[in-house]
Amino acid sequence: MGAILCAFFFTANSQTIGIIGSATPGGWDVDTNMVKHPDSAHLWTMDITLIDGAVKFRKDDTWDTNWGSSDFPTGIGTQGGDDIPVFAGTYHITFDTLSGAYSFEVESVIGLIGDATANGWESDINMYEDTNGVFFVKADLTEGKAKFRLNDDWAVAWGGDDFPMGTASKTGGDIPVTKAGTYNITFDTLSGAYNFEELVTYSSIGILGDATGGGWDSATYLVQSASDPNLWEGNIELTEGEIKFRANDDWDVTWGSGTFPMDTAVMPGDNIAVIPGRYLVTFNTESGVYNFLEVIYYETIGLIGSAADGWEEDRDMTRSETDSAQWTLRTELLNGEAKFRADNDWIDSWGGGDFPSGIAGYNATSANIPVTEGEYIINFNTTTRTYEFIELVIYDTIGIVGSANGIDDGNSGWDSDIFLNKDAVDEQLWTLSPVDLVEGECKFRVNADWAINWGAADFPSGVGVQDGDNIPVPAGTYFVSFRSDEASYSFQPPSSVHSESLLNEVKIYPNPTDNFINIDMDSELITGNVNIEIIDVTGKKVISKVSAAQKSVRIDVSTLVPGTYFVKMYNKTFLVAKPISVK
Repeated sequence: MGAILCAFFFTANSQTIGIIGSATPGGWDVDTNMVKHPDSAHLWTMDITLIDGAVKFRKDDTWDTNWGSSDFPTGIGTQGGDDIPVFAGTYHITFDTLSGAYSFEVESVIGLIGDATANGWESDINMYEDTNGVFFVKADLTEGKAKFRLNDDWAVAWGGDDFPMGTASKTGGDIPVTKAGTYNITFDTLSGAYNFEELVTYSSIGILGDATGGGWDSATYLVQSASDPNLWEGNIELTEGEIKFRANDDWDVTWGSGTFPMDTAVMPGDNIAVIPGRYLVTFNTESGVYNFLEVIYYETIGLIGSAADGWEEDRDMTRSETDSAQWTLRTELLNGEAKFRADNDWIDSWGGGDFPSGIAGYNATSANIPVTEGEYIINFNTTTRTYEFIELVIYDTIGIVGSANGIDDGNSGWDSDIFLNKDAVDEQLWTLSPVDLVEGECKFRVNADWAINWGAADFPSGVGVQDGDNIPVPAGTYFVSFRSDEASYSFQPPSSVHSESLLNEVKIYPNPTDNFINIDMDSELITGNVNIEIIDVTGKKVISKVSAAQKSVRIDVSTLVPGTYFVKMYNKTFLVAKPISVK
């Protein structure tokens, strides 16, 4: 599951917050504890020397509650998020467990100062030391002037006349920053050499040319990757002819040259001659590398091997309604081996040595996939050749336990469960509506036993963790939903009398998704206009629209951060909420 933004509230029994990782003295084995701020229950600080590597924040020296992000030196940590990349240096670190916000303030002898910086001429932006005498920093600059100086003091400072590259001297003037932008700045204190390398961002990347449907006048736009802002991708149908890449609908920013289907484009470059076909194209604006993967239409894709029905018979997969290259299968497998193949034949087949996920090789040269016995949802893409086996664990019962359930069992409801209903179609989805809860706390647990239980400090929605905090619940009547594969939960206003049956009539697909969802509301029970809201696990509404009832609606979710969301559909007569996972 993707990273989920959560707010965590700590009670008096919370002991420690620490950092852990390859950049710390204890590596990934031992936490280095932070110090709680005297005036805040959720603010933590520390001073520490780190090496090049990665870190995360975590609670009580366990992985049950941990925060990470790919951003540095500041960012918002998310539960189970990415490792934080760290440069070597001595830092003052602050971390807020309530918001997840963190900051790594480096101590440095070299800084950048000037009215071109955010700090003006009042204070330096400290730089990181790369090698002996070479310092670097990433900074947003405006038009203005800048200098480098030593120890936050004007006794030793360097300047120069040239931009973006030059050689600074101690007698040099202010460096003229002639263009606002985001820059990677390097400065060598030994030679005086400096470089301001602009980091360009683009609002759109398109493909144009006589080989495209829009010719040289109308672009076929690519979609920016959620995980890498430099990577753009999309599907395109090409005829015989030529193409180029263009940014921001501006002919002054184009890339071309190289050999089809994979090469490195340059700016502005020559036109790229292409071969007709349907392709999944990727383009990296930083490196210039492009790749056109041919999308081949297959009638069927099946799973075959000793882990399934032997090497003579395929188990057919289901094609995505929105992507002809994406296939899915839910099935039980044995200990053994498997491969994917097309059209019940060995002409096109794929396999790999990795499990439960990997990138498959092609045909006889590819390895068999080693499979462990279990029930799985299997995803395979014939274009990218990526595959994953997601193991399903199906529980008999899941219940709400705790003082909020209002059961008088002699232990304030902590020995008794209110059981949720398992969805007939999706056995990972559990719901209950309406249910009256009293003010108190609760958790979700399996089979009325504490061996498997989930909790968190978030309400009305969040992602529980094993043995997590109790969920604080205000008194009220709720529609409760819980996903056992993600431990995501939601307490929403109660549905109408129709909502229970509508849960199965309203379809949302594909789920998980990485670009858009389709919502089918083809039900006689839904009339009039329908409000559709997508809500993140903090309860924030991130997308909102209105649609006519009994229609199929497509919503673009490609801009959302990967994680769990709730699609809430309602009007005066009904309410339905269903979770989705954005990859």
